[in-house]
Amino acid sequence: MGHVQTFDPGLAPPLLRLEHLHKTFRLPDGSSFHAVRDVSLQVREGDIMGLVGKSGAGKSTLLRTINLLERPDSGTVTVAGKELTTLDKRALREARQNIGMIFQQFNLLQNATVFDNVAFPLRLHGTRDPRAIAARVHECLEVVGLTDKVDSHPAQLSGGQKQRVAIARALAPKPAVLLCDEPTSALDAETTRSVLDTLREINTTLGVTIVIVTHELSVVRRLCRHVAVIEQGGIAEQFGVAETGVLRQTVLGRELARLAASPEEAHVLDQLEAAVA
Repeated sequence: MGHVQTFDPGLAPPLLRLEHLHKTFRLPDGSSFHAVRDVSLQVREGDIMGLVGKSGAGKSTLLRTINLLERPDSGTVTVAGKELTTLDKRALREARQNIGMIFQQFNLLQNATVFDNVAFPLRLHGTRDPRAIAARVHECLEVVGLTDKVDSHPAQLSGGQKQRVAIARALAPKPAVLLCDEPTSALDAETTRSVLDTLREINTTLGVTIVIVTHELSVVRRLCRHVAVIEQGGIAEQFGVAETGVLRQTVLGRELARLAASPEEAHVLDQLEAAVA
């Protein structure tokens, strides 16, 4: 799958920088909901950062500000040296080629084949050579193990296969960062582990930086190197998943620390998840 990354993400420069982000939504009754509150965050090149929190904490809104699907009211977003919040529409469209995204519900084109789903962003961004498109689609499907499904339609695929197609589509423009919005919450435990293994391999082999939103601590423990706990729209704390011996300030932080310190308990939880899936 290419050259294996050997550098330590902890020593790499920041690829993604959020500074003092705020995002407020106007509710039907005229009141306001502050979804993102003064968030500043750096993600280093090659890292896997988890944004974890309860439902309604603001983590998905925060993720969507990274590629400006949700434009922040104030603050700056910088990806690979480009401050996205200052770009015009054309420049932003070009910059977004460097940012892939996958979603909980896959968001595939139902009437298109797997090939055409993966080819979609290539054509959207101006690639016209059929041979170049076919070669890149094959590369991406090989990464996710679905070359045999190239002519299938989404209705013919399992949930895990659909998410793999979505991953392949996100990889097609060769992004530096992959945003993942609850990518496993609609999947059973076994399929979740398989998808997470694929994401880890993409990170390790291709060097793609990953930011993943989840409410599942097992996802953070299995995939992420760093995590930010989101509460009421802000970052309550952030730390390395493997760090031990530090008193965490949040309930989720303490639970993650407990699982990291007790591999046996974490293994039992994995078995229970598989049994009830």
